[in-house]
Amino acid sequence: MTNILTKKHLGYFLGAVMALSFCAIALMGVHGVSAQALTADELFGGENTGEEFAATAGLGEANLVDTIARIIRIALGFLGVVAVVITLLGGFKWITSGGNEERTKKAKQYIFSGVIGLVIVIAAYAIASFVVESIITATSGSSTPAGG
Repeated sequence: MTNILTKKHLGYFLGAVMALSFCAIALMGVHGVSAQALTADELFGGENTGEEFAATAGLGEANLVDTIARIIRIALGFLGVVAVVITLLGGFKWITSGGNEERTKKAKQYIFSGVIGLVIVIAAYAIASFVVESIITATSGSSTPAGG
């Protein structure tokens, strides 16, 4: 009982310290703070233009839609590899189950999960490709995607 009371009292004490800290910060306040607009010289570091700054910082010149499409392809490719590895792991578990019903059932679940995951990844890739091509077509005004 005394152990619970000390933890309880410690909690109350820490809560009171936090509340007093917040009150002290609120009462002190921050005065004289205002936002100011930066000029191009201040933003890009002197005589540099935005293009020079981007080149110095190592930023690419790729289109935003193309960059997003590449990121989606890479992520879905990684997830596809994970789904295939899960399927292969299920096959390995099935081969090494030695006829044990429980281990065979678990291996079949791995294979089923891997196949379902692969179907989901392929469907997501198809949907993402359609959406990206539709965005490119809508923004460029042509019927062929910019990336090929």
